[in-house]
Amino acid sequence: MLFRGFPGRAPGPSRIRRSRGRLSGGARGRRAFVGSAMAAFGGVSAVVQFVGQLFPQALDPAPVLGGSVLLCVAWAVARGRRPVAVAQDFRRPNMTVSVGCGDLFEERAHLVVGFSDTFDTDVRDGVVISGGSVQGQLLHRRYDGDTARLDGELGAALRPVPPLARETREDKPHGKLDRYPVGTVAVLGTRPRLVFAVAYSRIGNDLVARSSTEELWLSLNRVWDAVHRYGQLDRVALPLLGSGLSRLHGLDEESLLRLILLSFITRSRERVICRELRIVLRPAEAERVDMTEVAAFLRVLAADCGPAR
Repeated sequence: MLFRGFPGRAPGPSRIRRSRGRLSGGARGRRAFVGSAMAAFGGVSAVVQFVGQLFPQALDPAPVLGGSVLLCVAWAVARGRRPVAVAQDFRRPNMTVSVGCGDLFEERAHLVVGFSDTFDTDVRDGVVISGGSVQGQLLHRRYDGDTARLDGELGAALRPVPPLARETREDKPHGKLDRYPVGTVAVLGTRPRLVFAVAYSRIGNDLVARSSTEELWLSLNRVWDAVHRYGQLDRVALPLLGSGLSRLHGLDEESLLRLILLSFITRSRERVICRELRIVLRPAEAERVDMTEVAAFLRVLAADCGPAR
């Protein structure tokens, strides 16, 4: 592989940023809205009954009922606003982990970008690599569409790594032929914005990329090793690896997110990887992730981090 270029103190605070006007959608959002409204109605009813017993002539039933309904709906709407980002501070080690919707290539950070085991880069006609994928966006936005420059950096970074196998052009009509071990990391670019290109999937000769939970876990560990070695503890941003075309169908977006978080925090307990990790979701991915649950998951992981022994 190439790498270049416990009980204890209380965890740091958890921060949740909510949207100003957008409510959670789907069946889960509707259940949360109804549950919040019913809970609020129960509380308001108890208060009204108590006040009514003390001052039986003071309350007009019609305005009280209307006001109670409006209050309950307003409470449910406020509670139902969808969290758009969460962040959790850790104490051991001192670091911050955040999850939110955004543009990966606007992040002021080192980037992690997933590749297949052949490190293909050809986006022409979307036959090998989709231009809309993170790899395709890396080519267009970081390398100005210059495939030769990206391939040159990949070739230099991979030069010390012997390929596992080499396909023939007859078997693989398009793309590159050399195959590298899953988990290989090629470090591209220069500080302060390195790119950690990790092969976490295998692309078949049918040009379909496939991965597995075990391969993703292995690849993440190799990424953390490379970041520890070359990242100088600077901020790192990565997409939701495995949610695109790698056919990792055993996990939904939220499960993938938890896997990535668990991998990073587990490895960070062994040694400091970086001071801040940000997982950047695409809007379609964020729609399928319950940020409140993510915040709770991060709080549990932070609470489990105790002082170093």
